[in-house]
Amino acid sequence: MHQKFIALIIATAVFITGLSASQARAADTRDILGGLAAIAIIGAAVNHYHQEKKRDEEAERRKRHKRAEAKAKKAKKKHKVRPLPNRVARYDLPYRCLRTFNTYSPDRQLLGPKCLKKHYKYADSLPHQCKVGFWNGKKVKRAYEPACLRQNGYRVVYQ
Repeated sequence: MHQKFIALIIATAVFITGLSASQARAADTRDILGGLAAIAIIGAAVNHYHQEKKRDEEAERRKRHKRAEAKAKKAKKKHKVRPLPNRVARYDLPYRCLRTFNTYSPDRQLLGPKCLKKHYKYADSLPHQCKVGFWNGKKVKRAYEPACLRQNGYRVVYQ
C-alpha cells in the first residue's frame, strides 16, 4: 500500500514538473503524452516486479510447508510401534494373572490357570513341569511357577 502511494506521489511530481517545463518552452502535447506514457510504463514494470516477487515468495512458502509436512509424516512413521509377531508374542504372559496364594507361600506369586485360560490363548501349551500343586485345606490347587516359565523362555509382561 505504501509503495503505491509513493509511486502516485512521484508520478504526480514528475507530471507537474514535466507540465511546467513544457509550458516554459512551449512544447506541444506530444511531449506531455510521451512523459505520461513513460511514467505509465515504469509504473506497470514496478507493479509487475512486485507481483512476481509475491508469487515467488508464495511458491517458496508452499514448498517449505510441503517439506515440513513430509518430514512430520516420515517422523510419525519412524516411531510407530508395531506389534510383536505371534511366534514371539506367544511367550508373553499377562501380568494380571500373577496371584499370591497364602496356602502356598505368602510372599511368592504364582500364575493362576483360570486367569491364563481367560487372558492367554496358548495356556494349554505351557510346560507341565512348571505347574505346581498345593493343598488349600479343601483340595489341591494348581498354578504355574513364574521362575520355571522364565527358564523355558516365557516372560510376564503388562498387556
